[in-house]
Amino acid sequence: MNEQIIVALIAFLGTAIGTLGGILASSKLTNFRIEQLEMKVDKHNNFATKIPLIQGEIDDVKQRVALLEAYHREKP
Repeated sequence: MNEQIIVALIAFLGTAIGTLGGILASSKLTNFRIEQLEMKVDKHNNFATKIPLIQGEIDDVKQRVALLEAYHREKP
C-alpha cells in the first residue's frame, strides 16, 4: 500500500475518533444541564404549590390580629 494512503487512513481514523469523542462529551454535558434545569423546575413547582398555603396562613393571622385589635378597642 502506498504510504500516502496509510497516512490518509490514519488521519481519517483520528479525525473520526476525535469527532465522535466530541459529540459524546457534548451530549453528556447537554444531558447534565437538562437534569440541572429539571431539578430547578421541580424546586419552582414545589414553591408554587406552597404559596397558596402560606397566603392562607397569612390571611388567618391577619384575621386574628384584627379580632385582637377589635377586642382591645372595646375593652374599657
